[in-house]
Amino acid sequence: MSPAIEVHATPSQPLGMSPQAFLRDYWQKRPLLIRGALADFPLPITPEDLAGLACEEAALARLIVRDPRRERWNVATGPLDEAVFSTLPKTHWTLLVQDVDKWDMDVAALLERFRFLPRWRVDDVMISYAVDGGGVGAHVDQYDVFLIQGLGRRRWRISDDAQAPKAFRPELELKILAEFTPTHDWVLEPGDVLYLPPGLAHDGVAIGDCMTLSVGMRAPAIAEMLGDLVDSLVEPLTEDDRYTDPDLAPAKDPYEIDAAALARVGHAVARLRELDDAALHDWFGRYITAYRSAQTALPPPRAPTAAELDAALAKGAGIVRFPWARTAWSRRARGAALYVAGSSHICSAAFARLICEQREIAAADVAALSAADKAVLLALLQAGQLVLTRPQRRSRR
Repeated sequence: MSPAIEVHATPSQPLGMSPQAFLRDYWQKRPLLIRGALADFPLPITPEDLAGLACEEAALARLIVRDPRRERWNVATGPLDEAVFSTLPKTHWTLLVQDVDKWDMDVAALLERFRFLPRWRVDDVMISYAVDGGGVGAHVDQYDVFLIQGLGRRRWRISDDAQAPKAFRPELELKILAEFTPTHDWVLEPGDVLYLPPGLAHDGVAIGDCMTLSVGMRAPAIAEMLGDLVDSLVEPLTEDDRYTDPDLAPAKDPYEIDAAALARVGHAVARLRELDDAALHDWFGRYITAYRSAQTALPPPRAPTAAELDAALAKGAGIVRFPWARTAWSRRARGAALYVAGSSHICSAAFARLICEQREIAAADVAALSAADKAVLLALLQAGQLVLTRPQRRSRR
C-alpha cells in the first residue's frame, strides 16, 4: 500500500511523522500535504512590508497579472514602483519576492523548522501575496519545495502522473504548462504545508487575499557541477601545459588513434583521475556556497586589525554575517574546512559551526577564539562576508 498523501501534524511530529519516515517515504519521491504543520508559526511579514521590499533596488521581485478573459499574462520585474500597486485590478494578480530570508530575520527563523535537511541544500524563502484568483499558472519546478500557507487560503491542484506532458505554452513569458490535468485538489488553510518533489506539475490559485511562503531547495544540474569541477581543475594550468608525445613512433596508419596516443591523453587529463575525497570535498564546498548567489559581498575600504577588532567589540560593536553569504563546513583529519561564499578556510570545527549557525557573532565568542580561528574571522571581515557594526548609541534622558 502506498504511503498516505495527506497527514495531520502533531506537536511532537510537525511533519505528521518522524523526519526519518518523511525522508524515506516522501523526499524526492511523492507529494505530501501536512495539515497544521506550522500552525504555531506566526506570520513573519505583512503584505505591506512585502510590497515595500519589492520596491527595493536589490530585491528579486515579480508582479504577475493575469487577464482571465483573454488568458494573457503580464510580468513585471523588480524593483517595482510603489505607484504600480494603486493601478492593479481587484483580482488575478500576485506579487512574488525571493530571498526574503536574507532581508528579514523573522522570516529566516522559519528555516529552523527544517533542520532535518542540510542547510546548504536550502535555496531561499520566497513569499507571494495574491488577491483572489492570483497565481502563476500550472508549472513544474526542478527542485523540492515546501509551500506554507501563511495568510488566507489557496487552492492547490497537482498532478503526480509521471507520464503527464511537460510542454510549455510557447507564446508566454512564463513557463506555464500547455496541458495540465490534476490528480489531486486541496484548499490549504494557514499553517498547512504542501511538500512537492522536483518535476511535479502544480497550480496554486488564491481564494481571496492570501500569502504563501515557499522554502525552495537547491538542485544544481549535473552539467553545471561537472563544468565547474573541470574549470577548477583547469584554473592552475597555463598555455605551456599541453599534449605532448616525445616518445612518438612512426604511424602504421596516420588516421588511427592508437593505444599509445590514448595513454598520453590519459596522462594529460590525469588530474580528473587523481581527484581524491579531500579535493572533491574542497571543490564542492566552495562550489555549493557560491552557486547562484544573488548578491556579492563588498570588502570594506579597510578591514580591522586584531587589536582594532578587540577594541571595537569592547566598545559595543557587533559582528554580523553578510545575509547572502552561504556557509557550510566539512570535517578534516584535524579540525574542519569552513566554506563561505565560495572560499575555503581551515579552522576548528567549533568555529565552523559558529559561523554557519549564527548570523550575529557575540563578543564573548570572539574572545574565546584561538589565534588560528581569529585569523579566519579577520579574513572573513576583510572579504566582507562578516561585517563589523557600529556600537549602538545610548539614548539621553
